[in-house]
Amino acid sequence: MACVASLAATPAVAQSAEQDRRAYTASNWQIGPWIYWRKKWHNYSKGMPLRPIQSGENWHFDFPYPNKAAGHVHYVTYRHGPIVGARQIRLKYRIDAAPDTQFVAQDVPQHEATLSLYFQRRGDRWRSSSPWNTFRWYSPRSQMVPVKPGTHEVTISLDEPWVTVLHKTREEELSGFRRALARTDRVGFVFGSKTRRGHSVYATAPARFTMLEFAVE
Repeated sequence: MACVASLAATPAVAQSAEQDRRAYTASNWQIGPWIYWRKKWHNYSKGMPLRPIQSGENWHFDFPYPNKAAGHVHYVTYRHGPIVGARQIRLKYRIDAAPDTQFVAQDVPQHEATLSLYFQRRGDRWRSSSPWNTFRWYSPRSQMVPVKPGTHEVTISLDEPWVTVLHKTREEELSGFRRALARTDRVGFVFGSKTRRGHSVYATAPARFTMLEFAVE
């Protein structure tokens, strides 16, 4: 495989202190995605509020339960802006639930429920055809995190093999990846499975997600 130059050499647009503070404010985040389809807006996170709930210095939301009919959570993002020059994205969070609570990938329940870090280029139309296929970027295949109770932290370098909506890697779509960094709109994380990254998760019993730390560094 050809060597790919590090993106650290590109002009930096570092996360400002203000952007860092915004990540800890629930009202800046959106639970979605909201997609314009058939002449109206639809929130694909059924049964979920538009925003998380502020809890002290952090925020939280509750997973829909006990089944798919109650709802499911897809994308949790906030408007960040370009991330060219950043080294990594980091998330620390806690899931509170009884030990026997199960988390289900609603689209493919036979697969393990996962969390993936995520960023999205400005102007996305939520299509998988070119050029929209390189507007949404998800955690490398080896760095999807199982959804389960406990405190968890995931840090992913922007030099690693992030993947597109069609599962192409950063190395395979490097020009599209660089354009997405330069024109980033939203950053955050998604729930789904190894084959359907943002296609949502629900719980079988009460469960709460609390964001502890989030940073583009």
